[in-house]
Amino acid sequence: MSYLLFQISLVVYFAAMSTYVVFFLSQKNNVRQIARKIFLAGGLLHTLNIITRYLEAGHTPITSQHETVSFFAWAIVWCYLSFRWRYTVKNLGTFVSVMTVILMFIAALASREILPLVPALQSWWLPFHASVSIVADGFLALACIGGIMYLLQEREIKRKRFGMFYSRLPSLDALDKLNHHCLSVGFPLLTLGIITGSIWAKQAWGAYWHWDPKETWSLITWFLYAALVHQRFTVGWRGRPAAIMTIVAFLAVLFTLWGVNYLLGGIHTYAS
Repeated sequence: MSYLLFQISLVVYFAAMSTYVVFFLSQKNNVRQIARKIFLAGGLLHTLNIITRYLEAGHTPITSQHETVSFFAWAIVWCYLSFRWRYTVKNLGTFVSVMTVILMFIAALASREILPLVPALQSWWLPFHASVSIVADGFLALACIGGIMYLLQEREIKRKRFGMFYSRLPSLDALDKLNHHCLSVGFPLLTLGIITGSIWAKQAWGAYWHWDPKETWSLITWFLYAALVHQRFTVGWRGRPAAIMTIVAFLAVLFTLWGVNYLLGGIHTYAS
């Protein structure tokens, strides 16, 4: 039942993305309103999918490749919807829907088999640590999307030959504010995720830190964002450098989530 809901969610997300693309090209407000409603419906169905998966598995469904990528896509959707509730950033939904569909397709290709939890995961820290960390990554994904949009818009302005993107993307100031907001939320959550992971490691393996590859890359990612936050909030770093750094730091997030499992191994490879 949960996988059927997952498939329906994927179809609805794809429909939302297609509608957002039509809006991006046509700039008709009625098309945008339809896209938003479809995207919200996809988020609600996806939530039902995760709840159903939880009931089937008997634990928080963030322990396999399929579950983790699906949960990551879900986090991005609701981080965007929470942001959209307070702020308006022109055509952000188009880019978010594309990233969501890509992640959902990746999740669909992974094994959906429900396996028993290994002893290290049999803890109430699992839902707290994993969900906080992935929601943090959801906000950081929005910051990355904002950085990409910033570079596209800046390129249009510098060329002084305004093409398709110039009239369809927000101002550079609006995109910089998006970056600021998402870092303000995502970085504290990322920090909390690392702290709770260390406490959990102490309970599971007897030490707060093992310099396992995933732990090491989590720390590298944290330092990248710490440097970015320091530069933005203390030095007043803005614009193109901040946008590029946001994208680079998010690549470290992706490598920490998946690249480590396949290339470096370690005690966290149960999640691969």
